[in-house]
Amino acid sequence: MIGICIKCGNYNWDKIVEGTTVKCPKCGHTWEMVSLPLFILTGCSGVGKTTTAQMIQQKKVDFVVLDADIFYCRLNPQTEEDHKDWLELIEQISMNIMQSGRPVLWTMAGNLDKVHQVYCRRFFPDIKCLALTCEEELLRKRMKEGRRITDENWIQSSVDYNEYFKTHDRHGDTVFETFDISGKRVEDVADYVIAWVKKNC
Repeated sequence: MIGICIKCGNYNWDKIVEGTTVKCPKCGHTWEMVSLPLFILTGCSGVGKTTTAQMIQQKKVDFVVLDADIFYCRLNPQTEEDHKDWLELIEQISMNIMQSGRPVLWTMAGNLDKVHQVYCRRFFPDIKCLALTCEEELLRKRMKEGRRITDENWIQSSVDYNEYFKTHDRHGDTVFETFDISGKRVEDVADYVIAWVKKNC
């Protein structure tokens, strides 16, 4: 909605964004928007993204918390372009929500390297990413006992992804911070994420 020109009706994905001003290249009309960072809470499967997000929601925060998987199964992305379409939808919804003055935090495991490659990226001044990590033994326990996962390939891929976050600070063009949740209560992890969002707004 914020990307549609109300003067000429141009709904094409061709808008020029400079700060908080959107310009229609078709008729030259400009309009103001609320521009806030987009937040992503990431990490490997089983590390506790969903559990943390649910706890954040219970604390009645002043930002919106959503799970990117709500579109994943329905869209069933397979190709590179499919995954970009999935991200495009996530960012399009986010840029409209932020017109209420509230930023959006998404839980998202993959595709971090593509979040800067889609059209709607231009509507955010920045994309902030926080990766939850933990000790390998704890991760294996969470997956086997907490989520009842028995697929060793799945478990190992999660262990490898967790290690990637622990030893890197970016994935493609996306820079991320990390927070080790080992030995921490869910409430404490949620409070850390809330403080991180507020610090970066």
